Amino acid sequence: MTITATMVKELRDASGAGMMDAKKALTETAGDMEAAIDWLRTKGLAKAAKKSGRTAAEGLVGVAVKGGVGVIVEVNSETDFVARNSDFQATVRAIAEVATEVSDIEALKGAKLGDKTVEETVTEKIATIGENLHMRRMVAVEGDSVASYVHNAVADGLGKIGVVVALKGADNGVGKQIAMHIAATSPASLSETDLDPALVEREKAVLTEQARESGKPDAVIEKMIVGRMNKFFEEVTLLKQKFVMNPDITVGQAAKDAGVEIVEFARLAVGEGIEKEAEDFAAEVAKTAGR
Repeated sequence: MTITATMVKELRDASGAGMMDAKKALTETAGDMEAAIDWLRTKGLAKAAKKSGRTAAEGLVGVAVKGGVGVIVEVNSETDFVARNSDFQATVRAIAEVATEVSDIEALKGAKLGDKTVEETVTEKIATIGENLHMRRMVAVEGDSVASYVHNAVADGLGKIGVVVALKGADNGVGKQIAMHIAATSPASLSETDLDPALVEREKAVLTEQARESGKPDAVIEKMIVGRMNKFFEEVTLLKQKFVMNPDITVGQAAKDAGVEIVEFARLAVGEGIEKEAEDFAAEVAKTAGR
């Protein structure tokens, strides 16, 4: 039987399931709508879909390093309680390990984790854990050696902030220190040339207006802007930041003194950029208890 787009839409509206799941359900049941809904329910997909509208802004980042590759994966949940769930932690750790073998988040979703894809595994966990889960982001770095650090760790390689740093040369311990520095300072880029041009222009515009309000001559204002932009670059670029382990030198100098070069880095913090819904603690507890 031919499964039409109209049939798929009807099943999606009735069950809340995703398009591909709805199509598969109709295919498996020869287009029988009621049987397709039951098929989705038995797979836990209809239940998962009903939870998909909830905001998932908590969760964990999983960090894994394999050879010269380091990855961070963010998997979100609705409440912080789930981040302490051993089943959820094991799932995030397994996903991070798989991520060392793929190039991006889309490839990760389709990668195999046991006898299922990663995306199917996450969907299954929505049904068993009882919260909306979302595999939101993945970042990767590559170098001769890779160091990592997890802040607010709840288990090995799992926490609220994850950092990976790729180095050219053999890491002698400075990589972990640099990763800790990145976790604390959250630099915008590795160097000035890597900065988002829009960010640079916006900062320059603000500093220019501030300098003009001083009423000084244009020649003086130009020098003021140059000086303030240099200070801005020192604050937001990793290589020019003062090293938290030794503020007398920059991070770039610390790497050089250790005989390595920082190639790239990545930092992910759980829930950053997600607008969280206001909810009191009692409501969160009730939700977790399934009330």
